[in-house]
Amino acid sequence: MRPLRYSINITLDGCADHRAGVPTEETHLHAARGIAESDALLLGRTTYELMESGWRNPNPAMPESLREFASIMNAAKKYVVSTTLKSVDWTGAELITGDLATRVRELKSKNGRGLATGGVTLPLALAKLGLIDEYEFVVHPRIAGHGPTVLAGLSQYVDLKLVGRTDFAGGLFAVRYVPK
Repeated sequence: MRPLRYSINITLDGCADHRAGVPTEETHLHAARGIAESDALLLGRTTYELMESGWRNPNPAMPESLREFASIMNAAKKYVVSTTLKSVDWTGAELITGDLATRVRELKSKNGRGLATGGVTLPLALAKLGLIDEYEFVVHPRIAGHGPTVLAGLSQYVDLKLVGRTDFAGGLFAVRYVPK
């Protein structure tokens, strides 16, 4: 069974707005490794459209770390969960419709290294269903003072056990947890 891993960049106050963080070459390479170590990405519509617009046709003048990230994103298998999209055409993208729990359990039931997800709305639904096997929070040394916030709206606690920590320059760090 493939584990489903959720990774998200957040500020110290939990803001998950992609414009609020202070990404570095190190954190882009860290994210690229996480995606490359997975069999596929599981993305909601908003995250899919955001990633597609930023990485489908990368600017050749981008730093090497960003070009590497774009290359990995373009090569990745992408399952896109949406009730509003009629089709997806980014390389390796496949639209997932129907019952979310059933479809994700089917994807997880296959052999492999795992599935990676990010974003805000889809991971909330997945957490409510108890389908996330690992949580990673890449914490940026900034207080944003606005949202969206990570996993806002959970109706019950998800107790976690720390399984790893990676420190980056500039006060950034990533912490990984599994549900207890």
